[in-house]
Amino acid sequence: MVGELGRVTGAVGPGLVGEVMVHVRGGAEAFLAYPAEPDERIERGTMVLIVEYQPPRTVYVARAYS
Repeated sequence: MVGELGRVTGAVGPGLVGEVMVHVRGGAEAFLAYPAEPDERIERGTMVLIVEYQPPRTVYVARAYS
């Protein structure tokens, strides 16, 4: 899971529980998402890199492209 790319479908940021869609096993699945940098806000539609995974459905993400 760590190192995979995903797309933000619900804003990720301080005080928010965002959502990221990730391609898994030939389909796409939704994961709860938090920013890897605590004060960063990532808007819907942004491509992100998963930097930490906490089973079963939580990921910490950073922007994939600057």
